[in-house]
Amino acid sequence: MSSEATMLERCQSKCELCSAETQLTAYAVPPHSYVTVDHGIMVCEKCLSEIDDPQDINHWRCLNDSMWSQEAPVQVTAWRQLTRLNAEGWAQDLLDMMYLEEETSVWAQIGMSADDKPFDINGVELKKGDDVTVTKDLPVKGTNQVIKQGTVIRGISIGDDPKLVSGKANGGQSMYVIAEFCRKK
Repeated sequence: MSSEATMLERCQSKCELCSAETQLTAYAVPPHSYVTVDHGIMVCEKCLSEIDDPQDINHWRCLNDSMWSQEAPVQVTAWRQLTRLNAEGWAQDLLDMMYLEEETSVWAQIGMSADDKPFDINGVELKKGDDVTVTKDLPVKGTNQVIKQGTVIRGISIGDDPKLVSGKANGGQSMYVIAEFCRKK
């Protein structure tokens, strides 16, 4: 079963934020860039269009229900929206009631500031010069090569995109790797 099908079953074909039964889209909760069951949610077009910049403030009162979800990506998204809307009394009240496990709280805070930093699969910040291990087989764009799980990339560099780190693996040429598919050594 695909990630999207599993998520549709999980949410009973309703938006995981507002419970709308309109057409749903899979959304990867940042800093993750790929939709997986553990890092994605199903949202309606209304929620998707306002997820980074809420305009219809009353629409987000739906978080009163969704913030209690047992699913971490739903909790993260609800916490971020309530934080963006905390000037509204009701949003701050909900935020004050909300509880997140420590790991979920760290994930929720990532991406809430302008100076985003790269984080590994465990939420550990990556810095220039760190050594990382690739956590899954990754195809190299434009080739038929694959960077194998367990490959060590030594002395990484951090570029402008906080989702990417670069470095050399096995003494080869320099490559870019998505930070969330690495683990700091």
